[in-house]
Amino acid sequence: MKETARYGFILGLICVVAAGLLAAANALTAPKILSAAQAEEQAALKEVMPLAAKFTAIESGPDQETLYYKAFDAQGKLIGFVFKAKGKGYSSVIETLAGIFLDEKISAIKVISLNETPGLGMRITEDKFTGQFNQKNSLDLSSVEAITGATISSRAVINSVMKKAKEISELIKNDK
Repeated sequence: MKETARYGFILGLICVVAAGLLAAANALTAPKILSAAQAEEQAALKEVMPLAAKFTAIESGPDQETLYYKAFDAQGKLIGFVFKAKGKGYSSVIETLAGIFLDEKISAIKVISLNETPGLGMRITEDKFTGQFNQKNSLDLSSVEAITGATISSRAVINSVMKKAKEISELIKNDK
């Protein structure tokens, strides 16, 4: 019985030391991870709205979730909005970042998160597909052609961007 208690104590001590080391590693790396994530986000924002010099996040709710970003030029003039759109693809939720100008035309889109079928489904990240969105009216993307063999994934991107753009268009009308 005493030996069992001793082993339990040793195991508990090992767990406490391991937890402490993990907490210390997290404390040391968390700021760097956050900084890298913010830099990656800024690069993605700039990619879909290249004319913008500054982005301001518009947040809402108790957890301050970002609803969209306002994009400003170098003179501080509002030039558009950037938003995330999510849609159910063939095998995963596809998250897309889209930029729209004040006239509701799309500046660009970027697929930022997906787990689709390697090969066909992943083709929605290619410029041949995403480039079709450029300068299109964000409320009518019917002219964007789906990728053969990846129709569900293509439609998920098209429909999610249109749906979110409709929500954002109300904000555009209020900010003009």
